[in-house]
Amino acid sequence: MEADMPDSEPETPLWNRSRHADRRPLLLARNRIQRAIRDWLEAREFTEVDPAAMQASPGNEAHLHGFATEAIGNDGAARRLYLHTSPEFAMKKLLAAGETRIHAFSHVWRNRERGVLHEPEFTMLEWYRAGEEYGVLMQDCAAFLRIAAEVAGADLFRFRGVECDPFAEPERLSVAEAFSRHAGIDLLATIEADGTPSAPALAAQMAAAGLRVAGDDTWSDMLSKGLVAKVEPHLGIGRPTILDRYPAAEAALARRAGDDARVAERFELYACGVELANGFGELTNPEEQRRRFEAEMAEKLRVYGETYPLDEDFLAALAEMPAASGIALGFDRLVMLATGASRIADVIWVPAG
Repeated sequence: MEADMPDSEPETPLWNRSRHADRRPLLLARNRIQRAIRDWLEAREFTEVDPAAMQASPGNEAHLHGFATEAIGNDGAARRLYLHTSPEFAMKKLLAAGETRIHAFSHVWRNRERGVLHEPEFTMLEWYRAGEEYGVLMQDCAAFLRIAAEVAGADLFRFRGVECDPFAEPERLSVAEAFSRHAGIDLLATIEADGTPSAPALAAQMAAAGLRVAGDDTWSDMLSKGLVAKVEPHLGIGRPTILDRYPAAEAALARRAGDDARVAERFELYACGVELANGFGELTNPEEQRRRFEAEMAEKLRVYGETYPLDEDFLAALAEMPAASGIALGFDRLVMLATGASRIADVIWVPAG
């Protein structure tokens, strides 16, 4: 959800010999970091998988936008497919099929995204642990920060004038704690006991905190505004931050916390104010997942005038999927921070045109 700055095309093409020579050390560091993380995962008995990019659905989150294409059959008939925004659906099918520890370095595609921190095609490191609690993923994240820093020879991550020690123990705080600390907002007071959010309740607190609210803002819109304006600038400063226990309404793929139905087992990892990873205690109830997807697509239709199909094979697989934890990490962003690059495109061998 972090704010981004618009990017502009470099005056000198990336394939220019001089410009490429300037970028090449960053790209070689990228290769070394990827190799080191692969070695770490292999040592812990993770199996690397390689899901196909074309899927029946690009994902069903309201504010993620996919790229559509057509597959032409031998009979000439066309079928619409999408480039995935994450390998998540495919990897969970593999968990249902019996895999237990898997990871993938996947190229993924997200439309309407380009800037200092965003590229329409980028690399996502995604991994899953069957039968393990999502807190273990936080330890994995801390290990990957250290690995990236060690390989790149970085004592600190630096971005936009702020620093983060990748070797420090991450700070862990809930979204509610973060809103209370940095915005003076009692977020849980705006959520009913069953997890239903109240837009009027949050609007009143947003106004009291000096945050502008539009008349048509939903509760989710206001949460995002509060995160960007008041919370995210304080995350991952000095040391990494794990922002935990997201409101259930903002965790469509995560199971609810056992002690509070208002929040879910979802966390995000931040360094230098940059979101790096998004992890879950995975939801495995297909009926509940369908309801959440349908709600997300209703919101997408309201805001953008379009929807994506549900992946019925994925929903069927959830009934067979074991309890698991899973996470996606923006690999290019990690490399960017470790190498001191100023924008994500500088650590991608050949960015999308």
